Amino acid sequence: MKLALLVSEGPYTHQAGDTAYQFAAAAIAKGHEVMRVFFYHDGVYNATRLTEPPQDDRHIVNRWSKLNEEHGVDLVVCVAAALRRGIKDEVLAPGFRISGLGQLIDAGIKAERTVTFGG
Repeated sequence: MKLALLVSEGPYTHQAGDTAYQFAAAAIAKGHEVMRVFFYHDGVYNATRLTEPPQDDRHIVNRWSKLNEEHGVDLVVCVAAALRRGIKDEVLAPGFRISGLGQLIDAGIKAERTVTFGG
């Protein structure tokens, strides 16, 4: 099954980012394709390389980057939401890219299911 994900909460203020990552990893392990993850609203904070969690905590941003590197998952950050929060290309973690809402619409059209994480 071809899946698209929408993440709209930050990585350490809400469980949505962590749950979305776990869902994506499990789906890929079961043979499904996660074609795109679209980060919207506070979800754009999942894409910043400036995140530095304590050593004994999970590094959600790095997990997303690794998913992109190993499985080619398209990690798209909403341009409007990112700019409102001071996130530009220079601070994106590896594997993320900034684009518009058209990428979310495109994913919704091409994917068999779109799963939303966060409010």
